[in-house]
Amino acid sequence: EVQRLNQQLEEKNEEMQQMLNQPPYEKEREILRLQKSLAEREKAQATSDVLCQSLTDETHQLQRKLASTAEMCQHLAKCLEEKQRREKGNSDDQIPTGRSNQVFLLLLQNENSLQALICNLQDENRMLKQKVAHV
Repeated sequence: EVQRLNQQLEEKNEEMQQMLNQPPYEKEREILRLQKSLAEREKAQATSDVLCQSLTDETHQLQRKLASTAEMCQHLAKCLEEKQRREKGNSDDQIPTGRSNQVFLLLLQNENSLQALICNLQDENRMLKQKVAHV
């Protein structure tokens, strides 16, 4: 183990000597290349952070809309049940109007489309996070 570590130390020393023996312009060129690479990575990271934050904000906004739509659906469903009970109490032969049912179905479709949109955004967010991890 000591011999292996000594060998690694010698290799690192040789590497340092090679760097020290390089002409100054090559050292500067290597430093510039590394600085450019670092700047590109920082820029990519900043872009990814902005995109992730934007998607997170949009997801929260859509979740709030979905919650309010679900609440509205529940309210309309209760109203529809009460109306049907009242109509049934007034006349057993009377059929409830289709207007309330249409509104309820429309709200359910809205909720389903919002849920699909949230799933799509979550998938896109997951893919962007994978890209960020890859970068």
